[in-house]
Amino acid sequence: MHNLAIDLHQKGIIITGSDDEIYEPSVSRLAKHHLLPTQMGWFPERITPDLDAVILGMHARADNPELARAKELGIKVYSYPEYIFEHSQNKQRVVIAGSHGKTSVTSMILHVLKFHNRVFDYLVGAQLDGFENMVKLSNDAPVIIIEGDEYFTSPLDKTPKFMHYQPHIALISGIAWDHYNVFSTWEQYVQQFERLADSIPKAGAIIFDETDNMLDVIGRKGRPDVAAIPYNAHKSKIVEGKTYLQTDTDELVPLLIFGEHNMKNISGAWDVCERLGITKPDFYKAISSFKGASKRLEKLASKGEVHIFRDFAHAPSKVEASTLAVKAQFPESTLVACAELHTFSSLNKSFMSQYRRKLNAADVAVVYFNPHTVESKRLEPITEEEIKAAFKRDDLHIFTEAAALKAFLTSLKWEQANLLLMSSGTFGGMDLKALTEEILA
Repeated sequence: MHNLAIDLHQKGIIITGSDDEIYEPSVSRLAKHHLLPTQMGWFPERITPDLDAVILGMHARADNPELARAKELGIKVYSYPEYIFEHSQNKQRVVIAGSHGKTSVTSMILHVLKFHNRVFDYLVGAQLDGFENMVKLSNDAPVIIIEGDEYFTSPLDKTPKFMHYQPHIALISGIAWDHYNVFSTWEQYVQQFERLADSIPKAGAIIFDETDNMLDVIGRKGRPDVAAIPYNAHKSKIVEGKTYLQTDTDELVPLLIFGEHNMKNISGAWDVCERLGITKPDFYKAISSFKGASKRLEKLASKGEVHIFRDFAHAPSKVEASTLAVKAQFPESTLVACAELHTFSSLNKSFMSQYRRKLNAADVAVVYFNPHTVESKRLEPITEEEIKAAFKRDDLHIFTEAAALKAFLTSLKWEQANLLLMSSGTFGGMDLKALTEEILA
């Protein structure tokens, strides 16, 4: 929402906004553009008849007083995806969806298009190198690349956001039941992606990871005049801790990213770029300089044979993919993998079994969770025994205090060893820069 506000503000549109809490980096970025509200909270008196529209965030409550006032005055209310669609009706719309990988695939496509000076609009869920904002809407771009998720649109609309974008090309990177709090059954969750695939118009295309059994069924379902384009991991090799793509001519293309999941992401990104008129040599030339999206296997620092990574992995499939990736990249090094249970799903006893054996690739496996977070989400308290049972790993190290976690990590012998920190949270507010410096020292 704050990225959209900044983009519209830069176009000369008068923007105001409200929220009950605003966090970094939104606070600093809004303040930089003089868009930060002077007061937190809701002020219905500020909703006046001269407003052209109100854009409603996903987390606003249905009884929000400002929303009630807007409806009372008959002001047009858009959800976030409805507003994006409003500005892209005359563009070719490409939507990247999936339980995992959608930010990375979207980021790869944006990097390649920018590298080759293509004109495009976009919406992506992470900060990218070379991009000031995470949203761009314009009048002249012929295409828009949208990272589309399956979460509800708004408190007034339980439709998945990606259904509002009406894509001409849809890529689905994989289906893993990660949102227990939104979709209570696997079947209900899968149905959202099938709806997206069925919505693609004639002459459109669905691009999908054929190694995902459920997605392979959805992707190959007969849809008249819709191209079905399966992909799998791009052929690659690891040489002395560096990954290279292997081309059809046996040329090696060096990469700045790694992992089997990223080789799949690259294949999917290529299939989209091909339909947008990018040649394969031009794709390889661009992807070689792609550094990855923020917090997606992002290297915090390294020294000799010690590397420290952080990753946004906050769901079972992501934890497994990232752990396997680091171990495969550095097979001779000890891997210390630390996952924070932070989301509603991951802290829910009914869902936790989905983490079964997901940390098995780690030599030292660590889980952190904050009991206050469990309490604030109004979930049942969880015990260390329940977490060990869920992960199926008796040697699992479990911490509930950031200081104790830091003390444990800094006590380990860091010789030819790598640390992987996985979370959508902050590990209890831990200073990762200070932790990194202490380990490398």
